[in-house]
Amino acid sequence: MKYLSFFFIIFSLVIISACSNLYNKTNRSYKRQAKTFAKILREYPLKDSAGLLYADNWIGTTNFSMRRPNFVVIHHTAQNSCDETYKTFTLPRTSVSAHYVICRDGTVQHMLNDLLRAHHAGVGKWGNISDMNSNSIGIEIDNNGNEPFTEQQLNSLLVLLERLKKAYNIPQTNFIGHLDWAPGRKVDPSRFFSWQLLAEKGFGFWYDTTNVEVPVGFDALQALRIIGYNINKPETAIQSYKIHFVPQDTTKIISDADRKILFDLVKKYQ
Repeated sequence: MKYLSFFFIIFSLVIISACSNLYNKTNRSYKRQAKTFAKILREYPLKDSAGLLYADNWIGTTNFSMRRPNFVVIHHTAQNSCDETYKTFTLPRTSVSAHYVICRDGTVQHMLNDLLRAHHAGVGKWGNISDMNSNSIGIEIDNNGNEPFTEQQLNSLLVLLERLKKAYNIPQTNFIGHLDWAPGRKVDPSRFFSWQLLAEKGFGFWYDTTNVEVPVGFDALQALRIIGYNINKPETAIQSYKIHFVPQDTTKIISDADRKILFDLVKKYQ
């Protein structure tokens, strides 16, 4: 029995060691890239790729700080496990990443310093912003897009969002989904995601249409634009709005019920 216990301990240590070394190579790559960026930050004045100064004169100001994220964009991974996502985010050829990944058991994996730019949002538009990666933190939730999110995931997400909101003073309006940023191109997080729960905790807004009377001449499409949606393609904007705010409705038309919802929402998002 003593030898069996000893063997079990040795076996466990080997397994733990193998798991801890799994991402040693990619962690070293992370450190190299971070050092390269740190070296650029130490240069003053900064030269362009041709070795030329951006301006002829340089006086260093004493008043500056790090740029900080002002949005949080929530995704689902569209994969079947956190391990699949870790692999995707540590292969250079994929060119995609996020700051955080939340696994089904609620484990939160931090993958990138909050102050660095992740490749998670891609092409899109929200309000006047056309480069969301430079303005945001990306959170990926382990979910294939066709299943409910776990209670553990939502609990961990709420804790993380609270920390980020306080740390970077992120406005309540600025918690959005990938589908909001890229209507028609992205549908994550899916209709299973509870935006109402997040809004109740102060991350984004929800609506209350009790006693709402929509005035004559109210422009629902312009209301979508005021909230932030890109309405160049109205049908895709409506689709993303529905996934976010009316997930049970799969149509791409604005109903009277939607007009009430949008009239209430636009007052909150303005």
